[in-house]
Amino acid sequence: MAADRRGKAETLALRRRLISDSCRLFFPEDPIKIVRGQGQYLYDEQGAEYLDCINNVAHVGHCHPLVVQAAHGQNRVLNTNSRYLHDNIVDYAQRLAETLPEKLCVFYFLNSGSEANDLALRLARQYTEHWDVVVLDHAYHGHLSSLIDISPYKFRDLDGQKEWVHVAPLPDTYRGLYREDHPDPAGAYASEVKRVVNSVQEKGRKIAAFFVESLPSVAGQIILPAGYFPEVAEHVRRAGGLFIADEIQVGFGRVGKHFWAFQLQGEDFVPDIVTMGKSIGNGHPVACVATTQAVARAFEATGVEYFNTFGGSPVSCAVGLAVLDVLAKEQLQAHAASVGSVLMGLLGQQKAKHPIIGDVRGVGLFIGVDLIKDTATRTPATEEANYVVSRLKENYILLSTDGPGRNVLKFKPPMCFSVDNARHVVAKMDTILTEEMKHPTRTHRGGDTDLRL
Repeated sequence: MAADRRGKAETLALRRRLISDSCRLFFPEDPIKIVRGQGQYLYDEQGAEYLDCINNVAHVGHCHPLVVQAAHGQNRVLNTNSRYLHDNIVDYAQRLAETLPEKLCVFYFLNSGSEANDLALRLARQYTEHWDVVVLDHAYHGHLSSLIDISPYKFRDLDGQKEWVHVAPLPDTYRGLYREDHPDPAGAYASEVKRVVNSVQEKGRKIAAFFVESLPSVAGQIILPAGYFPEVAEHVRRAGGLFIADEIQVGFGRVGKHFWAFQLQGEDFVPDIVTMGKSIGNGHPVACVATTQAVARAFEATGVEYFNTFGGSPVSCAVGLAVLDVLAKEQLQAHAASVGSVLMGLLGQQKAKHPIIGDVRGVGLFIGVDLIKDTATRTPATEEANYVVSRLKENYILLSTDGPGRNVLKFKPPMCFSVDNARHVVAKMDTILTEEMKHPTRTHRGGDTDLRL
């Protein structure tokens, strides 16, 4: 039986029997059966069209014909491992190098962001001969055991914090220690990292790396204060550690102003290691680690080969090259900047209209809408955020929540997301918020504001 001919109920019953409950569905109480995708749209088994506002994996659009053609064409000729000479892997590495600072000139190809981050950790430890890692609170870097250990988002619900992991405050200028009224939030938050590093050294331990998402996503679509990375890097490098920028969620032009999100921190700032995943292959399992000659040579000095069965295959590299071609041909980085600016403006208007919207933050097509119960305490409006997401789904718009309070509506759509799409989503949000303010289903009191939704 063809998968798209099986009824949704039957598919759901099979999934519940065969797939672990740990592998969760969107909208578990009423999941959607998706059978086709095109551009920024997904289609269910009945042919209903959903606007996808959250899929940053389908970076240049679901099933982009040039990417599909590249994979199919190479698959018909050759798909083997990277132990043979092949032009695709060197062509792809060269193209990636053209987007990065000159210092980042050695590449490793893998299958997933988790693999990339795991390798980055190994590289840092080998180069520095240190072990400990500094991360930001609420960070998430992947699902491998090594990465669960450096992801507060996960380890707090599992085995807890390892003695070699050190957590610095998240530089959240809306909810964090230092907020929007602070004269120098970048310096203040960087000093917190310095404090953590000093504490580690006082215990006789040594820092291998500061591991950070260039824009924290799971933490609530956080826009880090400009200048934070250079100051942190100074403290970490002085302690003998490396700076690792995790671009898995936000690289490849999503931020609009730059190709890489770490470049928001200044044109002269260069990480020691950059990791890539998700959007790099538009849905094909591709990932990459870029680093310096010095770090790579230290890793090579062990004499232990690094081999990845599928990483850097001719097909994966053909797909990666096609994604870069589409980004350039369709000018999607500039598109993300212009559409993101419109979306931020529209959401800002909603913030002025609806008190439940406490903050709108973002850059390019990476945007968060922070819903609050009251303006005084900024208490996360978790139930309300879930309600908005559910109502949007009823209107064939796919959005989801993030942040420690699960109250931040996150926008990170395919890069072909249009101005018309932005207007459509915001209009629906406005209708939902306005209707519920008139006919509240729940009342939440607190602080100096009574927010009804």
